[in-house]
Amino acid sequence: MNERYYDTLFSAAREKCLTISAAADEAAMAFLDGKPTGQGRQKWSGGDRQTAFWNSEFLSDLHADIWRQETLCLALTRYLGQDRLSFPEIVARVAAIAPDVLVWAARHSGLVMRQDSPRWLEISRLDADQHEAIAELKRVFHIFREAHQVRQEEVKRLRKPLSELAPLDLLVYASLFAFEHQMPALIHGRSQPEMPDAQEAWDAIDDILAWKLSNCDPSDVQVTERSIASSLRQHLIPFLFPSEEGPQHDCYQAFIELLGAQVELNTFVNRSADTFSYDDSIRFERSGDRLEIVEADAQAQTAWRRDGKKLDLLHQYWLYRGMDAVMADPDLLGRVSPAHVEANLQALAKAKGTWLRLQEVYGMAEQVRTDADSSAALFHVLMATELMTAFFIEDYLRPYQQYLSETGNSFLALGRLAFGGLLQPDMQNRFPITWSDRAAKVDRIKPWTATAEHPGGNPRSAEAILDFMTCDWAAMAKQLRNGDPTLRPRWQERPLFKMGRLSLQLPWMMAVQNNSTAVINNLRRLGARRSEAQEETRRIEERLGALFRERGFNVLVGYEIPAPATEDANAGEIDLICARDGHVFVLELKSTYQRRSVKEAWAHRASTLRKAGLQLSRKVPAVQRALGQDMELMAALGLVNGRTAVTAWIVDTSIEWDHQLFQGFLKVSLEEVLIALRDDRRLLNDPLGLFAGNAVLNQGANQCAEQSKEDTLYPDGFSAGRFVEVIQTATVWAGSL
Repeated sequence: MNERYYDTLFSAAREKCLTISAAADEAAMAFLDGKPTGQGRQKWSGGDRQTAFWNSEFLSDLHADIWRQETLCLALTRYLGQDRLSFPEIVARVAAIAPDVLVWAARHSGLVMRQDSPRWLEISRLDADQHEAIAELKRVFHIFREAHQVRQEEVKRLRKPLSELAPLDLLVYASLFAFEHQMPALIHGRSQPEMPDAQEAWDAIDDILAWKLSNCDPSDVQVTERSIASSLRQHLIPFLFPSEEGPQHDCYQAFIELLGAQVELNTFVNRSADTFSYDDSIRFERSGDRLEIVEADAQAQTAWRRDGKKLDLLHQYWLYRGMDAVMADPDLLGRVSPAHVEANLQALAKAKGTWLRLQEVYGMAEQVRTDADSSAALFHVLMATELMTAFFIEDYLRPYQQYLSETGNSFLALGRLAFGGLLQPDMQNRFPITWSDRAAKVDRIKPWTATAEHPGGNPRSAEAILDFMTCDWAAMAKQLRNGDPTLRPRWQERPLFKMGRLSLQLPWMMAVQNNSTAVINNLRRLGARRSEAQEETRRIEERLGALFRERGFNVLVGYEIPAPATEDANAGEIDLICARDGHVFVLELKSTYQRRSVKEAWAHRASTLRKAGLQLSRKVPAVQRALGQDMELMAALGLVNGRTAVTAWIVDTSIEWDHQLFQGFLKVSLEEVLIALRDDRRLLNDPLGLFAGNAVLNQGANQCAEQSKEDTLYPDGFSAGRFVEVIQTATVWAGSL
């Protein structure tokens, strides 16, 4: 290994007459971008790169302004974000000449939640008398530490009364809480005072279950019908069917108190600590032993809320796309059961909409592979998920809603729901938790996998669908006990909980969760390293390219700039080059998952989007030179000699940081580009009133497809110039946000 790799890069840049600042930037960018990778047995690890970079001689000569460059700040952030390697002299050097840089890096490394880290000890040992900014940082960190410890200790204290319960028992109490506090709020459209919102509660329950799984006996996640019956008899039945014994109010109250404490802890981490670390639109100012939040960038706050609204509008958009597709497919319509027609129709529309989204935005194939190495048809997975949801809405929530309105008591309503299931000829389970063995679940899902080849359904396909939706709790318990850092599924992402021979399901969760987000993140967050991911990226490029071609563009996908045309050997492959009307578009595509937190969003900005801007800064000049020299390229793009306008965008599957500049290049969501090319923004605005509750799904595809002149983005006809204007001015969202 070349241990002087970064010094060599720096020296080479200086030999090209780059300034010290630019040369240091080059070396830091290489470090941030994971270079070098090495070859064969000489692969470089992250630790190898850390060691080589921080031992670089050029770092000792950098003055404060160079350290303030984004790349050097992020490099220092990366150092402070790890615990294994130690270079305290770097910390001391930066503190001496640019303490503001060290403060920024410490903040954005998340050290405020890792104050036992050796990296924080390196900072805390600095002489406070010489570094006032560092001294103030230490005071702020101390306030955070004390506040965090108080909340952690409260959670730890409230866990003790529940320490003897099994994971199944906690699922029972989580279900009781959901039906008592969350379902009525969802049904009536208003939240209960002093109760967390649904997502906060779900996240807290997820954390409580993770704690329990990490500490339970392995036998506790190997349930049988007998052990389920025993748990329900002790913890659930007394609430639903009152008897002399009485319900376990002490356990239930203990669960609610623990849930509240976990919500408080999570809120502190997400809204205080993570906000302090990753949200540059606010700052924390210390007043004695208190911290006050001051808004530093109102526009950034507004943009974050606007991006959240965009996600809601896109949910509407894809439902309408799905409905349109279902109405145009007689074979698919033929699968709609006469029972609960509208609910099942909506389920199919949601499934089709998500399928289209996964195809057009995320590049998914027709088939997906599961962790069990089985293969399932993606649409069948989505259809099964949505039909389960439709079933639970119609057979659980709607009767529960009726019983609740009649009794005014959540537990009495639950009891009537359960009793009603027992009175049915087939003794249907209407408890808040359902369970079945694999064979029974396969039989239930099999009809949803019907094809021309298998009109009665395919059991192997049904098994693959189960594999896709299933989280093995025994395996997850082992992972948590061993401290395995591998990503674990959130319980919504894989809503079938395998516990031995049986799998459990929560009807109330399936009935209200966003299945589209769950499936997308199942594939893109948990499955980011799947072997298919590279193929999916290529399909994104090809499918978007095809949409440009439909608009009359000449398109090149994955174009390599010929070596003689550029002096920059790092220009690399161009994801998409599209040309029409004298306009040339250079698009850098990025594919990722849907983020839920400011921490995840900041990491995406600091890594993927920063790198994308850098890539375009190299590729655009290379394309411009090639357009002046390469006649084959000109011909392929349908260009004639003359001036061309080159426009370059970062096109990303995520919605975060939309319409911001990275290295001077606009970042825009792929879905915005897609809607602009299709010219169907009207679907963002609930044209049939489906979300307003004043329409039905079976009104027909043609009604949805009709477009007035006021709806179109191109009243004078499509042109590349108008397309640029539509994207750069965010016209797709005009009137919707």
